[in-house]
Amino acid sequence: MKELVFGHQNPDTDAIVAAKAYSYLQNQLGADTEAVALGELNEETKYAFDYFKQDAPRVITSAKAEVQAVMLVDHNEAQQSVADIKDVTVTHVLDHHRVANFETAAPLYCHIEPVGCSSTIVYKEFVQHNIEIPAPLAGLMLSAIISDTLLFKSPTTTEDDIAIAKKLAQIAGVDYEEYGLAMLKAGTNLASKTEEQLISADAKSFEMGGKTVRINQVNTVDLDEVFAREEALRATITKESQANGYDLFLLMVTNILDSNTRILVIGEPQEMVEKAFSVKLVDNKADLPGVVSRKKQVVPPMEAAFNA
Repeated sequence: MKELVFGHQNPDTDAIVAAKAYSYLQNQLGADTEAVALGELNEETKYAFDYFKQDAPRVITSAKAEVQAVMLVDHNEAQQSVADIKDVTVTHVLDHHRVANFETAAPLYCHIEPVGCSSTIVYKEFVQHNIEIPAPLAGLMLSAIISDTLLFKSPTTTEDDIAIAKKLAQIAGVDYEEYGLAMLKAGTNLASKTEEQLISADAKSFEMGGKTVRINQVNTVDLDEVFAREEALRATITKESQANGYDLFLLMVTNILDSNTRILVIGEPQEMVEKAFSVKLVDNKADLPGVVSRKKQVVPPMEAAFNA
């Protein structure tokens, strides 16, 4: 019976690629799966798919309408998944995030590791089953690792990520440094983006202390270019928060060249942000030097602040 394989809502490169790669692997092992997406490709992901001449997965908003079972990659939290996730059976999870708000009625296959990228885990599954990775797919998996680790600059990067990325680069026949920088820069082309797109492109919701905390990250090579639109961004965040019940919204604007982030904070309780990062918000903003990872450097201290 067919199953769908997908990553989280507002998918980044890893969410799209890990689904495509894991679906390919499962099909090689005799399963009937299709990789799909819970949102459109961003500019960075489009660059990777165009470079390696691969078709992007189609976008879905419901799983139950098509299948009875699904496989999750790059996420496990229900609020980050397809809207009707509770109406289908989850048979597999491959992830590198925390486990939260997740339960199943039946046993499942689960492979979770504290590495920098889900596609790193998918690579290990290929090796485990002795399945060869086609060159274009290897290129996409390399792209995912580069994206999630910011070309190995993120503190989430592990030795496994680096070693596997280099192996994938050999299979794909590319220089990972040259290609990686070009791909990351492609994702920073923000001028054509609306404010709605900027605040939602990589947004995830987290439940903390009974509050819904929404955190989005935008990568750039020029912080001033993004904050020139601050007034419009504030208005859009306020509108989206009211419409969707977000209590606190953190917009992370990360400079990929110097690995620094400036946050814009809308909503309450803002004192939790100040407590988490030992900063004083000035006009709802603060600079966070060296912070590039939402997963490792933003979510944990925010949770600690709420739970203290």
